[in-house]
Amino acid sequence: MKQLSCYIHIPFCDHKCIYCDFYSIVTYDNTESYFNCLKSEIDNHVQDLHGEHEISTIFFGGGTPSFVDPKYIEDVLNHLRKCLIFAEDVEITLETNPGTVDKVKMNEFKFAGINRVSVGIQSFNEKELKFLTRIHDKQTAIRTVEDVVAIGLDNVGIDLIFNLPGQTKEVWAKNLMEAFNLPVKHISAYSLILERGTILNKMVLDGKVELQDDDYDADLYEFTIDRMTQNGFDQYEVSNFCKPGFECRHNLAYWQHREYLGLGTSAHSFSGNKRWWNYSSLKMYLESVKAKGNAVRNREELSYRELLDEYIMLNLRGPGLDLTELSYKYGNSWEEINKSYLSSLLIDGFITRNNNFIKFTKRGYALCDEILTNFS
Repeated sequence: MKQLSCYIHIPFCDHKCIYCDFYSIVTYDNTESYFNCLKSEIDNHVQDLHGEHEISTIFFGGGTPSFVDPKYIEDVLNHLRKCLIFAEDVEITLETNPGTVDKVKMNEFKFAGINRVSVGIQSFNEKELKFLTRIHDKQTAIRTVEDVVAIGLDNVGIDLIFNLPGQTKEVWAKNLMEAFNLPVKHISAYSLILERGTILNKMVLDGKVELQDDDYDADLYEFTIDRMTQNGFDQYEVSNFCKPGFECRHNLAYWQHREYLGLGTSAHSFSGNKRWWNYSSLKMYLESVKAKGNAVRNREELSYRELLDEYIMLNLRGPGLDLTELSYKYGNSWEEINKSYLSSLLIDGFITRNNNFIKFTKRGYALCDEILTNFS
């Protein structure tokens, strides 16, 4: 039976942060119609799945999924259960923002089936939170995590952003210590990325905000890895760290190049050698699903070489590359062609090799994009 991961995009949001480039809308007018279309989309895609599939992970992202009434999340999960088999240990994650839930609402999400929570804190520094235009403060962030754990959901992760304009290493270190003092099992630490179309991008272009340079960013990144390791968090992907055994299994599905089904506005799917993606516009999504049962905007077929390159890139950026599995899937020509380069990376301390398993070191993760472009 094939393992299948499912991503469900909830676009509704109370506020658009200046750095966010994910599709979101600040309105709730079409909530019920949207969730009805999600169920129609599930029905449509189930017909296209070849062979038996078992859902191993589900991830509600956004937008801000925790803004909606838990009954909608429960309804979609119940519909999925009717259409597909759930693994006994299925991981079901809900993205939430501080200030959007209390214990009562979080308990309703738990009853609906949520067993993992990802809290978008981004910073514990009040000045940085204001710059990022977040709707919460430090104490609300701390209380949200504590409330989630108090109702029995102990698989909790948080998101943080480093290298904000003017951010010192001392401020970032305090952010990390605040995180380590919380009962969290997973921390995603992302460098601030300037995305086209965001408010922040316009602020930079207009000269209102100045970003810090790449060398400083790299220094903060290596500092982050050191502090995470010292505090019991293992690095299993470029930006993700966890207590042993608490990797986000949904993230791993992407990094290990496994099949996933995307539902909702702007969602992407991947199966076999095919990829397809949905309309981003809520209006176009609703119209398309009502007309033909799905909201697929475009599709593409990946060549053997494209699949191989993706497999290498994703696994190395993620938990590591198993050369035995690579050989089984794609043959051993890649290893032979890159034998000399792999040896130099090993000697220079950019990778480690344990039998047939290759993984980036701290230095390797810091330069992974450059290293990956040099493979043949």
